[in-house]
Amino acid sequence: MSKGTLLYAQSGGVTAVINATASAVIQAARGRKVKVLAARNGILGALREDLVDTSKESPAAIRALAHTPGGAFGSCRYKLKSLEEDQPKYQRLLDVFDAHDVRWFLYNGGNDSADTALKLSQMAAATGYPLTCIGVPKTVDNDLVVTDCCPGFGSAAKYTAVSVAEAALDVAAMADTSTKVFVYEVMGRHAGWLAAAAGLAATGKDAAPQVILFPEVAYDEAKFLARVQEVVKKVGWCVVVVSEGIRHPDGRFVADAGGGKDAFGHSQLGGVGPLLAATVKDKLGLKVHWTVPDYLQRSARHLASKTDLEHAMAVGQAAVDYALEGRNGVMPVIVRTSHKPYRWKVEAAPVARIANREKTMPKGFIDRSGYGITAACRQYLEPLVRGEAPPPYRPDGLPDYVRLKLTTVAKKLPAYG
Repeated sequence: MSKGTLLYAQSGGVTAVINATASAVIQAARGRKVKVLAARNGILGALREDLVDTSKESPAAIRALAHTPGGAFGSCRYKLKSLEEDQPKYQRLLDVFDAHDVRWFLYNGGNDSADTALKLSQMAAATGYPLTCIGVPKTVDNDLVVTDCCPGFGSAAKYTAVSVAEAALDVAAMADTSTKVFVYEVMGRHAGWLAAAAGLAATGKDAAPQVILFPEVAYDEAKFLARVQEVVKKVGWCVVVVSEGIRHPDGRFVADAGGGKDAFGHSQLGGVGPLLAATVKDKLGLKVHWTVPDYLQRSARHLASKTDLEHAMAVGQAAVDYALEGRNGVMPVIVRTSHKPYRWKVEAAPVARIANREKTMPKGFIDRSGYGITAACRQYLEPLVRGEAPPPYRPDGLPDYVRLKLTTVAKKLPAYG
């Protein structure tokens, strides 16, 4: 058995397959006879010494994580400041790690989580504490740099494309006497990847979604309304997909909810879908319906992409391998080696190249109208949503998701804070 304990934690918004990564991490570590603790609610669990003993979970329960959505160990939005500004917190983390013989730390999250992994790797190097930190990729926004795609995105993209395709059939059926415009809001603060995924639903000319609003393209209300009116006149109805992060030309979010900033300094967004629906209704006089799937986009494990599931488990396995090899401050990333047939592999990339950076949609992925995707974008997206990986179902017809025991280890230090 390797000497030391591996600590795993989840951060930020969860995905349909983040638990699959956790499952792969725990199974890989067990295969190497390494004890795994999980911090409850991300880095806060480490600060609070609120640690779950995963050895108390059965092999069957750990395997079942792979088909269970949510974040089994809890997550958080909490950003550590610099080593100097938050020195007491870093010292607390060192004390907790030392008390529980933690020698490897895996942080499963997005851009800001990569930043935390980077800072902890720097802390270890600065203090001489024997700790290897690995960032593990996860985000439905697909906005991590370096990696070709991000585990969690493929499943959310599949859910989006399927939902838009199905809703479009509904709208088309009712358009003669009812709804003319349907507005579907997707996640995406600065990057339009999920909005683009809706474009996969379009299978021909004039097919829905006829209008996609990307954060990368400044919102022009007059142009948008003219486009909608043109589509309704030609097709009889129109499906609009809008990213929550669209902005006015001056950079202001169209739907800033006015709720202040979160722990990562992000504006609270929400409501761009109903806002646009009201605009269409008031200025064009058309009957409109709208939807904000919100958490449904990232929790729909029943419609997960098989490719996405395979990505999620592969980065979990690789993260353990990198940790035990002592590769401090890296992240396992997806590398696409071929479009047709789709092939990929996992490689290590420095978290310093990833932390606090965002990958937005390339200009070549948005068509000339600014309201649709190009063939190049479709070629990129299609493999990521391929394949089905349904969960097992109970006799009552509902998915058989697992709930862990979450047995905590005894605390050895004074209470935090």
